[in-house]
Amino acid sequence: MLQISDLAAGQHYPTGALYVVATPIGNTADITVRALHVLGLVDRIAAEDTRNTAQLLARYGISKPSIAVHEHNERSAAERVIAHLKNGERIACVSDAGTPGISDPGARLVDAVREAGLPVIPLPGASALTTALSAAGAWVAEFSFVGFLPTKSKQRATQLRTLADNPMALVFYEAPHRIVETTRALGEAFGGERQLLIARELTKLHESLHRCTLAEGPAWLEADTNRQRGEFVLVVQGAPEAQDADDAHDALLTTLLEELSVKSAARIAATLTGAPRNALYERALKLAKRDDTAEE
Repeated sequence: MLQISDLAAGQHYPTGALYVVATPIGNTADITVRALHVLGLVDRIAAEDTRNTAQLLARYGISKPSIAVHEHNERSAAERVIAHLKNGERIACVSDAGTPGISDPGARLVDAVREAGLPVIPLPGASALTTALSAAGAWVAEFSFVGFLPTKSKQRATQLRTLADNPMALVFYEAPHRIVETTRALGEAFGGERQLLIARELTKLHESLHRCTLAEGPAWLEADTNRQRGEFVLVVQGAPEAQDADDAHDALLTTLLEELSVKSAARIAATLTGAPRNALYERALKLAKRDDTAEE
Protein backbone atom coordinates (compact mmCIF):
# COMPACT_ATOMS: atom_id res chain seq x y z
CA MET A 1 0.00 0.00 0.00
CA LEU A 2 1.33 3.43 -0.97
CA GLN A 3 2.32 5.53 2.05
CA ILE A 4 1.63 9.24 1.95
CA SER A 5 5.35 9.93 2.41
CA ASP A 6 6.00 8.00 -0.80
CA LEU A 7 4.15 10.69 -2.74
CA ALA A 8 6.98 13.09 -1.94
CA ALA A 9 9.84 10.61 -1.90
CA GLY A 10 9.17 9.47 -5.45
CA GLN A 11 9.67 12.93 -6.96
CA HIS A 12 12.80 14.54 -8.42
CA TYR A 13 14.86 16.91 -6.26
CA PRO A 14 17.77 18.46 -8.21
CA THR A 15 21.09 19.04 -6.49
CA GLY A 16 22.62 22.52 -6.44
CA ALA A 17 19.16 24.03 -5.93
CA LEU A 18 17.64 26.39 -3.38
CA TYR A 19 14.32 25.11 -2.02
CA VAL A 20 12.09 27.91 -0.68
CA VAL A 21 10.04 26.10 1.94
CA ALA A 22 6.94 27.42 3.69
CA THR A 23 6.70 26.42 7.35
CA PRO A 24 3.74 26.67 9.77
CA ILE A 25 2.61 30.10 10.98
CA GLY A 26 1.68 28.70 14.38
CA ASN A 27 0.16 25.25 14.28
CA THR A 28 3.01 22.78 13.76
CA ALA A 29 0.61 20.33 12.10
CA ASP A 30 0.36 22.73 9.14
CA ILE A 31 3.44 21.35 7.39
CA THR A 32 3.20 19.71 3.97
CA VAL A 33 4.38 16.20 3.19
CA ARG A 34 6.75 17.55 0.55
CA ALA A 35 8.18 20.16 2.94
CA LEU A 36 8.97 17.46 5.50
CA HIS A 37 10.66 15.35 2.84
CA VAL A 38 12.77 18.24 1.53
CA LEU A 39 13.75 19.44 5.00
CA GLY A 40 14.99 15.92 5.71
CA LEU A 41 16.73 15.67 2.34
CA VAL A 42 18.65 18.94 2.06
CA ASP A 43 22.27 19.29 3.14
CA ARG A 44 21.69 22.44 5.16
CA ILE A 45 19.06 25.08 5.92
CA ALA A 46 19.22 28.84 5.42
CA ALA A 47 17.10 30.13 8.31
CA GLU A 48 15.93 33.53 9.50
CA ASP A 49 16.64 32.46 13.10
CA THR A 50 18.63 29.24 13.37
CA ARG A 51 17.50 28.62 16.96
CA ASN A 52 13.79 28.92 16.16
CA THR A 53 14.18 26.71 13.12
CA ALA A 54 16.13 24.09 15.08
CA GLN A 55 13.30 23.91 17.62
CA LEU A 56 10.71 23.55 14.86
CA LEU A 57 12.66 20.83 13.06
CA ALA A 58 13.13 18.96 16.32
CA ARG A 59 9.34 18.58 16.45
CA TYR A 60 9.59 16.63 13.21
CA GLY A 61 12.69 14.67 14.21
CA ILE A 62 14.96 16.56 11.80
CA SER A 63 18.39 18.05 12.51
CA LYS A 64 20.46 19.89 9.88
CA PRO A 65 23.43 22.29 9.68
CA SER A 66 22.19 25.85 9.25
CA ILE A 67 23.16 29.25 7.90
CA ALA A 68 21.65 32.39 9.41
CA VAL A 69 20.00 34.49 6.69
CA HIS A 70 18.13 37.45 8.17
CA GLU A 71 17.28 41.01 7.13
CA HIS A 72 20.65 42.38 8.31
CA ASN A 73 22.94 39.90 6.53
CA GLU A 74 20.87 38.55 3.64
CA ARG A 75 23.18 39.81 0.91
CA SER A 76 26.41 38.56 2.49
CA ALA A 77 24.90 35.26 3.59
CA ALA A 78 23.79 34.66 0.01
CA GLU A 79 27.44 34.29 -1.00
CA ARG A 80 27.87 31.41 1.44
CA VAL A 81 24.67 29.77 0.26
CA ILE A 82 25.73 30.05 -3.40
CA ALA A 83 29.13 28.55 -2.65
CA HIS A 84 27.47 25.49 -1.09
CA LEU A 85 25.02 25.21 -3.98
CA LYS A 86 27.87 25.27 -6.49
CA ASN A 87 29.35 22.31 -4.63
CA GLY A 88 26.18 20.39 -5.47
CA GLU A 89 24.35 20.77 -2.18
CA ARG A 90 20.63 21.17 -1.74
CA ILE A 91 19.68 24.02 0.60
CA ALA A 92 16.26 24.88 2.05
CA CYS A 93 15.39 28.51 2.77
CA VAL A 94 12.92 29.01 5.63
CA SER A 95 11.70 31.97 7.65
CA ASP A 96 10.58 31.89 11.27
CA ALA A 97 7.01 31.23 10.13
CA GLY A 98 5.09 31.09 6.90
CA THR A 99 6.40 31.66 3.39
CA PRO A 100 9.89 33.19 2.97
CA GLY A 101 10.03 36.45 1.06
CA ILE A 102 6.52 37.56 2.10
CA SER A 103 7.33 40.25 4.69
CA ASP A 104 10.15 37.93 5.73
CA PRO A 105 13.77 37.43 4.62
CA GLY A 106 14.30 35.31 1.54
CA ALA A 107 13.63 37.58 -1.44
CA ARG A 108 17.22 38.88 -1.75
CA LEU A 109 18.58 35.36 -1.36
CA VAL A 110 16.32 34.17 -4.18
CA ASP A 111 17.54 37.04 -6.38
CA ALA A 112 21.19 36.22 -5.71
CA VAL A 113 20.79 32.49 -6.34
CA ARG A 114 18.92 33.07 -9.58
CA GLU A 115 21.49 35.65 -10.75
CA ALA A 116 24.17 32.99 -10.10
CA GLY A 117 22.38 30.78 -12.62
CA LEU A 118 21.19 28.28 -10.04
CA PRO A 119 17.65 26.89 -9.72
CA VAL A 120 15.11 28.13 -7.16
CA ILE A 121 12.30 25.70 -6.31
CA PRO A 122 9.31 26.93 -4.26
CA LEU A 123 7.37 24.63 -1.94
CA PRO A 124 4.00 26.22 -1.12
CA GLY A 125 2.43 26.06 2.29
CA ALA A 126 1.22 28.19 5.16
CA SER A 127 0.95 31.97 4.75
CA ALA A 128 -0.76 34.41 7.12
CA LEU A 129 -1.80 36.46 4.09
CA THR A 130 -3.78 33.74 2.33
CA THR A 131 -5.04 32.26 5.60
CA ALA A 132 -6.71 35.54 6.57
CA LEU A 133 -8.08 36.17 3.08
CA SER A 134 -9.64 32.72 2.89
CA ALA A 135 -11.85 33.59 5.87
CA ALA A 136 -12.63 37.19 4.90
CA GLY A 137 -15.49 36.78 2.45
CA ALA A 138 -16.52 37.99 -0.99
CA TRP A 139 -15.75 41.65 -0.28
CA VAL A 140 -12.05 40.91 -0.86
CA ALA A 141 -12.29 39.37 -4.31
CA GLU A 142 -9.27 41.49 -5.27
CA PHE A 143 -6.56 42.65 -2.88
CA SER A 144 -3.26 44.47 -2.55
CA PHE A 145 -0.72 43.22 -0.02
CA VAL A 146 0.98 46.01 1.92
CA GLY A 147 2.55 44.14 4.83
CA PHE A 148 3.97 46.19 7.71
CA LEU A 149 3.41 49.95 7.66
CA PRO A 150 6.13 52.38 8.78
CA THR A 151 6.38 52.63 12.56
CA LYS A 152 6.61 56.45 12.60
CA SER A 153 3.21 58.11 12.46
CA LYS A 154 4.12 60.74 9.85
CA GLN A 155 5.58 58.18 7.43
CA ARG A 156 2.65 55.85 8.05
CA ALA A 157 0.12 58.60 7.32
CA THR A 158 1.96 59.47 4.10
CA GLN A 159 1.83 55.88 2.87
CA LEU A 160 -1.83 55.50 3.81
CA ARG A 161 -2.73 58.61 1.80
CA THR A 162 -1.31 56.93 -1.30
CA LEU A 163 -3.54 53.91 -0.65
CA ALA A 164 -6.76 55.76 0.16
CA ASP A 165 -8.23 55.51 -3.36
CA ASN A 166 -7.15 51.93 -4.06
CA PRO A 167 -10.32 50.00 -4.99
CA MET A 168 -8.81 46.68 -3.91
CA ALA A 169 -8.96 45.36 -0.36
CA LEU A 170 -5.73 46.13 1.50
CA VAL A 171 -3.88 43.60 3.67
CA PHE A 172 -1.56 44.67 6.47
CA TYR A 173 0.56 42.84 9.04
CA GLU A 174 0.94 44.32 12.49
CA ALA A 175 2.58 43.59 15.84
CA PRO A 176 0.63 43.61 19.13
CA HIS A 177 2.16 46.78 20.58
CA ARG A 178 1.08 48.84 17.56
CA ILE A 179 -2.26 47.24 16.71
CA VAL A 180 -4.57 49.84 18.29
CA GLU A 181 -2.55 52.77 16.95
CA THR A 182 -2.43 51.31 13.46
CA THR A 183 -6.13 50.48 13.38
CA ARG A 184 -6.96 54.03 14.44
CA ALA A 185 -4.66 55.42 11.75
CA LEU A 186 -6.43 53.30 9.12
CA GLY A 187 -9.77 54.81 10.14
CA GLU A 188 -8.38 58.34 10.02
CA ALA A 189 -6.93 57.78 6.55
CA PHE A 190 -9.77 55.84 4.95
CA GLY A 191 -12.85 56.88 6.91
CA GLY A 192 -14.75 54.78 9.41
CA GLU A 193 -17.29 53.11 7.11
CA ARG A 194 -15.08 50.52 5.45
CA GLN A 195 -15.16 46.88 6.53
CA LEU A 196 -12.25 45.58 8.60
CA LEU A 197 -11.24 42.01 9.39
CA ILE A 198 -8.98 41.66 12.43
CA ALA A 199 -7.30 38.24 12.23
CA ARG A 200 -5.25 37.40 15.31
CA GLU A 201 -3.00 34.45 16.16
CA LEU A 202 -4.01 32.55 13.04
CA THR A 203 -3.88 28.72 13.37
CA LYS A 204 -2.89 29.00 17.05
CA LEU A 205 -4.79 28.11 20.22
CA HIS A 206 -6.17 31.63 20.73
CA GLU A 207 -6.97 32.35 17.08
CA SER A 208 -9.72 34.91 16.57
CA LEU A 209 -11.29 36.64 13.57
CA HIS A 210 -13.45 39.69 14.09
CA ARG A 211 -15.20 41.68 11.38
CA CYS A 212 -16.33 45.24 12.02
CA THR A 213 -15.98 48.72 10.54
CA LEU A 214 -12.79 50.77 10.76
CA ALA A 215 -14.58 53.11 13.16
CA GLU A 216 -15.40 50.21 15.49
CA GLY A 217 -11.98 48.53 15.34
CA PRO A 218 -10.00 50.50 17.97
CA ALA A 219 -12.80 50.33 20.55
CA TRP A 220 -13.19 46.58 20.05
CA LEU A 221 -9.47 46.04 20.58
CA GLU A 222 -9.35 48.26 23.66
CA ALA A 223 -12.37 46.59 25.26
CA ASP A 224 -10.23 43.55 26.16
CA THR A 225 -6.44 43.60 26.44
CA ASN A 226 -6.35 39.95 25.37
CA ARG A 227 -7.55 41.10 21.96
CA GLN A 228 -4.30 43.05 21.56
CA ARG A 229 -2.03 40.03 22.02
CA GLY A 230 -0.36 38.04 19.28
CA GLU A 231 0.40 38.65 15.62
CA PHE A 232 -2.20 40.36 13.43
CA VAL A 233 -3.39 40.44 9.85
CA LEU A 234 -5.69 43.35 9.03
CA VAL A 235 -7.86 43.24 5.92
CA VAL A 236 -9.47 46.57 4.95
CA GLN A 237 -12.20 47.01 2.36
CA GLY A 238 -11.12 48.84 -0.77
CA ALA A 239 -12.17 52.38 -1.67
CA PRO A 240 -15.78 52.57 -2.86
CA GLU A 241 -16.26 53.23 -6.54
CA ALA A 242 -17.11 56.80 -7.42
CA GLN A 243 -20.80 57.27 -8.02
CA ASP A 244 -21.62 57.42 -11.70
CA ALA A 245 -23.14 60.58 -13.01
CA ASP A 246 -26.88 60.29 -13.66
CA ASP A 247 -26.34 60.36 -17.40
CA ALA A 248 -23.30 58.02 -17.54
CA HIS A 249 -25.28 55.20 -19.19
CA ASP A 250 -27.79 57.26 -21.17
CA ALA A 251 -26.42 56.27 -24.57
CA LEU A 252 -26.76 52.58 -23.79
CA LEU A 253 -30.20 52.95 -22.22
CA THR A 254 -31.48 55.05 -25.10
CA THR A 255 -30.41 52.41 -27.61
CA LEU A 256 -32.00 49.61 -25.59
CA LEU A 257 -35.24 51.55 -25.12
CA GLU A 258 -35.70 51.66 -28.88
CA GLU A 259 -36.50 47.94 -28.79
CA LEU A 260 -37.19 47.03 -25.17
CA SER A 261 -39.33 47.94 -22.19
CA VAL A 262 -37.93 50.10 -19.41
CA LYS A 263 -37.58 47.06 -17.15
CA SER A 264 -35.76 44.97 -19.77
CA ALA A 265 -33.50 47.86 -20.79
CA ALA A 266 -32.48 48.42 -17.16
CA ARG A 267 -31.83 44.71 -16.61
CA ILE A 268 -29.59 44.35 -19.66
CA ALA A 269 -27.76 47.62 -18.93
CA ALA A 270 -27.07 46.42 -15.39
CA THR A 271 -25.65 43.16 -16.75
CA LEU A 272 -23.42 44.97 -19.22
CA THR A 273 -22.16 47.76 -16.93
CA GLY A 274 -22.36 46.35 -13.41
CA ALA A 275 -24.25 49.49 -12.31
CA PRO A 276 -27.18 49.08 -9.87
CA ARG A 277 -30.32 47.91 -11.66
CA ASN A 278 -32.63 50.10 -9.59
CA ALA A 279 -30.69 53.25 -10.48
CA LEU A 280 -30.67 52.29 -14.15
CA TYR A 281 -34.40 51.59 -14.04
CA GLU A 282 -35.12 55.05 -12.61
CA ARG A 283 -32.92 56.64 -15.27
CA ALA A 284 -34.48 54.60 -18.07
CA LEU A 285 -37.92 55.61 -16.83
CA LYS A 286 -36.97 59.30 -17.05
CA LEU A 287 -35.51 58.83 -20.52
CA ALA A 288 -38.64 57.05 -21.71
CA LYS A 289 -40.90 59.79 -20.34
CA ARG A 290 -38.68 62.45 -21.90
CA ASP A 291 -38.94 60.75 -25.28
CA ASP A 292 -42.71 60.46 -24.93
CA THR A 293 -42.96 64.18 -24.13
CA ALA A 294 -40.77 65.08 -27.11
CA GLU A 295 -43.04 63.15 -29.44
CA GLU A 296 -46.20 65.01 -28.32
